[in-house]
Amino acid sequence: MQFPVKLVRARLRRRYKRFLSDHELDDGGLVTAHCANPGSMLGLTHAGVETWLAPNDDPGRKLRYSWEMLRLGSTLVGVNTSRPNTLAEEAIRTNQLAPLAGYSSVRREVRYGTRSRIDLLLEGPRRRACYVEVKNVHMSREPGVAEFPDSVTDRGRKHLVELARRVEGGDRAVMLYLVQREDCAAFRLAGDIDPAYVQAFHAARAAGIEVLAYGCRLTVEEITVAGSLAMTDPAGNAP
Repeated sequence: MQFPVKLVRARLRRRYKRFLSDHELDDGGLVTAHCANPGSMLGLTHAGVETWLAPNDDPGRKLRYSWEMLRLGSTLVGVNTSRPNTLAEEAIRTNQLAPLAGYSSVRREVRYGTRSRIDLLLEGPRRRACYVEVKNVHMSREPGVAEFPDSVTDRGRKHLVELARRVEGGDRAVMLYLVQREDCAAFRLAGDIDPAYVQAFHAARAAGIEVLAYGCRLTVEEITVAGSLAMTDPAGNAP
């Protein structure tokens, strides 16, 4: 996925009201950018961190910038939670995700369940419909390990329940965690942050949903899906 505009470098001043963030541009100018991220962004929002913003000239938008990435040390981290669906769709259409290859149709935001929309619905002749829920991951509290969620997510728990019902009805269901950073080789659930989500995850997995975790390659020009990540529990074991 290539960014449609050239990103602008800045420094974070603060993030507030969930979807707003103030940044200082390289020329010293101060701007407010939209933060398309409802999570806590734990460990990512300290003042002074290098940020990358996408400018826009749409007169219908109140803010001229959107916050796309930040840099921790030498690692770029994608923080825009609207990007993973596009990344996943692109990777599936180009057969970069082997477990999800071979479907002739990929549709986004299809209604299902109880007032829910599936991120991606994969369909093909003589194949079970495959419901794919995509989650953005950017938290890492231990070197090399990505974690989800970074805050309590009732919506995420509901998705797990809905996916389990699809499997019970004869469909295929997949939870895809996309880690928008390059410094992680493993993925795990953050049970200390949302124990109820972890409980729902294990129940859904026992019901037959599949779980995939993939990393990403990031530059200031594009983000692409990279290789799969090992899944571990808090002790470092395969769950």
